[in-house]
This record gives sequence, C-alpha cells and structure tokens, in this order.
Amino acid sequence: MKEIRTRIAPSPTGDPHVGTIYIALFNLAFAKKNNGKFILRIEDTDQTRSHSTYEKNIFKSLKWANIHWDEGPDISGPYGPYRQSERLEIYKKYAFQLVEQDKAYKCFATKEELKEMREVAMKTGSRIGYDRRYRNLSKEEIKKREDQNQNYVIRLKVPLSGECTFEDEIKGTITTPFADIDDQVLLKSDGFPTYHLANIVDDHLMKITHVIRGDEWISSTPKHILLYDAFGWEKPTFMHMPLLCGKDGKKLSKRKNPTSTFFYKDSGFLSDALINFLTLMGYSSIDEKEFYSFDSFIKNFDVKRIGKSAAFFDIKKLEWINQQYIINSLSEKQLLEKLKNWQFNDDFFEKLIPLCHTRMKKFSDFIELFDFLFINNLNYSDELLLVKNISKEAASSILHVMMILLEKYDTLTSEVFEKCSFEISDLFKAHHKKIIMPLLFATIQGKKFGPPLFKSVPILGRDRVRARFLNAIEFLGGLSNKKSSSLKSMLEKKDLSEIMNK
Repeated sequence: MKEIRTRIAPSPTGDPHVGTIYIALFNLAFAKKNNGKFILRIEDTDQTRSHSTYEKNIFKSLKWANIHWDEGPDISGPYGPYRQSERLEIYKKYAFQLVEQDKAYKCFATKEELKEMREVAMKTGSRIGYDRRYRNLSKEEIKKREDQNQNYVIRLKVPLSGECTFEDEIKGTITTPFADIDDQVLLKSDGFPTYHLANIVDDHLMKITHVIRGDEWISSTPKHILLYDAFGWEKPTFMHMPLLCGKDGKKLSKRKNPTSTFFYKDSGFLSDALINFLTLMGYSSIDEKEFYSFDSFIKNFDVKRIGKSAAFFDIKKLEWINQQYIINSLSEKQLLEKLKNWQFNDDFFEKLIPLCHTRMKKFSDFIELFDFLFINNLNYSDELLLVKNISKEAASSILHVMMILLEKYDTLTSEVFEKCSFEISDLFKAHHKKIIMPLLFATIQGKKFGPPLFKSVPILGRDRVRARFLNAIEFLGGLSNKKSSSLKSMLEKKDLSEIMNK
C-alpha cells in the first residue's frame, strides 16, 4: 500500500498567516491518521518578496502551534532540497522537456504587448488574458528572436476546446472549460519557475499523495491537472478546505483582520486553544464536541466531516475557547508561570523602565503609563481620534496608508515608524506635530499622553500595531474596497492632500 504523504508549502513573503496553521493542522492530522508523513516545503521563488526572516518566522509559528514535520528544510529528508530556491535547475529541466515535446512554448511577449492585450480586452469586453500570439511560431522565427537576445517565458499549451473535470474529496465533481484557462507561464524570463510549475514538480518528486489546501486554489487545479497530464504523471488526490472568512464574509485578510500567528501569541492566547479553535473551522467533530486535544482530533479525524462552505473566524469564539482552556487546563501555579512567560518577566520589563524612569511620580503610575501594552481593546472615541476636527475619512485614510508604508519593511523599529510618520505628513500635506502624531499616538496607546510613541511601537510589536490600526479604522466607520484601491492609486502619485480637504 502506498504511503500517505501530505505537505504544507508556505511562502516566506510576510508575517506567518494563521491560515497556514489552519491548513497545516488538517494536513498533519490526515497524514498521522493514516500512518503517513507530513512534509514542510518552503516556496521561496518570489525573489522580490521572499526573505530569510519570514522563513524563520514560519518555523517559529508552526513550532509554537506544536506542528512538527517529518521532512523539511531544517531536518532534510529523502526528497530534498525542501526549499524551492535550491531546486531551480530541476524546474528548468522539466519546463524545457515540455517545450521539446511541443506541450509548451517560448513566448516573447513584452510588457508593452501584454498591457496592450489587457486594454484591448477591456475595450471589447472579452476575457482579459494573454492572446496566444506567440503560440505557433516556427522554429526559424524562434531562433531568430533568440539570436537577437529577446527575453521569453515558457508557457503551457492549454487545449483550445473541451473542459477539465476532476473529483475533489471535499467539494465533489468540479468542471472548468479550457476556454477559461490562460496559456499559463511555467518559467519566467529570469529562469525562476512560477508557482504552478514548481508546485507540481515538487509534489510529484516528493511523492505527495494528497494535496490539502484552501479552496481559493480550486481555480488553479485545472492548470495543475493539465501539467500532470502533460508529464504523464499520476495525479494526487485533491481536497480543498473551506476558506477562513472574516466578519464581512470574505477571505480573512490582513487589510481587515489580525491574521499573523504572532498576533495571537503576543496577545496571550494559548497555542492549544488556537489549535482547538482552528480544527473547528469547517469541521464537525464527533458528537459535536467543542473541546478536545489535537491527539484526539487525529484519532477521530474523518475527511467526510469537513464542510463545503466557508468557515467564519469568530475571534469572540476564540476568546471564549481560550478562557475555557485557562480555567480547565491550567492550575493557578501554571497560570502564573504562563503570565510570567508572556509579558511579566524581566526581559520585557527592562524594555519599559527607560521609558518611564523620568515620568513616574509614584509606582502606581507605571500601570497607567503602560496599560496599552497589556490589553487589545482600547477605548477609542471621536474626540480622541479626530484631532484638529479632521474627518473620519481623512483619519481612516491616514491610518490605512500608514499600514501600507510600514509593510514595506521587514521589521518594525522606532526609526522605521518615525520615518513613515513623516512620509505620511508629506503625502497628506498634514502637520506632523499637530495632526499626524496625535492621531498615531491615540491609535496606538488609546490616550493623548503616555510614554514615547516611537520607542513604544517595537515593544508592542508589528502585529499588534497593525491590529490597532485596523480597530481604529473600524471604529471610524471603515474603508470600502473601492476607497482602499483609490488610496493605493493616489499613493503611487505621491499626493493624498485632497483627502484632507474633504
């Protein structure tokens, strides 16, 4: 009997997402239930966004959640390397193999041509995508362009008619017309593979038998099946898990929700409680139990109990579950130790003392100065956030753009936050001391006075800082997707001053 092998394959392009933990748990449970292997693979072929710090954070977040793998970049295994950037020659080999078999082709489309294709499609109302103009070049024409050192990508030859039908173990039969699928890029002009090629080659060579992932990948599955067929490889079994959704019913997004695993860790959630909560997402346990160990979850795991509809990530429910774990699984002595490890330890307090040394009249002032570091829900008010009587839209816009600026940096330091605050002042043509600083101070600390803002920010941490911005924006009425997109466009033009005049 073939060994069951599952995998989780996160990209080190940002803070570790709670959705990665969610999918990893179900992959791990399925593998262990069937005496199989669970593999960790790092998909780091995005040169512009991948970073070693993010990779380390993936390891940290998974280990904090007590998720352990049988093979991976840090422990090796029989099918390594397990980091895609170390497998580039493998992908090239298979991409050119498809070209030689006339199942893929070299495409010389320039950025200008691709832009023109999009514009024409928008004007004519046709499907936006690549128009296949380089699909049937002669060998002579290809050689001529190569001799001229023209850049090219390798694209898969997708059938021009027919449809792709596959069985999903969770969703059932899914059919997609080939007419809805582009001639996908397999190998980019810089020699790096796209997600689609690397994913399929790695899953095959690493003998992955079951691909368990979020159902946002359903639209990519026909592309992957085409690649399996092109190579003549056996396809794995596909299982697409329900999406984690926020209060708006849409995919959990860091633009609107705290999504970093570290937010929940730093906020004082127990890893066991978070795991229990995530295994309830889109899954109905035996006897509808809400509390169980992960070992128990594995023992009773049944794919048929996974739902088809989206899973609502209700943080209030998570808080309740965490409370039950604190009450029922921790003794008073254990609770004290957990609190010490969380924030009440010398390392943490040593960061605070320089910020309060000259600001305290009595020891009890310490609590008033630093209360914002120990709580998540601040008491916002219009009076607090609408400094100098700026509009709610202006305040929300400033906070939203500040988040975008901060995301450009791998770490959040005092210097980074200060630099971004002055950049915000210039972009919105708003007085730094009278408008920007009071708004940021109120958002982060929930009050008008306290310890130095710039030095407080890295102590609070980037994930909780982002959550403060999101909470303040929500209090102010929120920003629509249309408005968020508009702000992004205005940011590219380096001028958002008109927002302040509304």
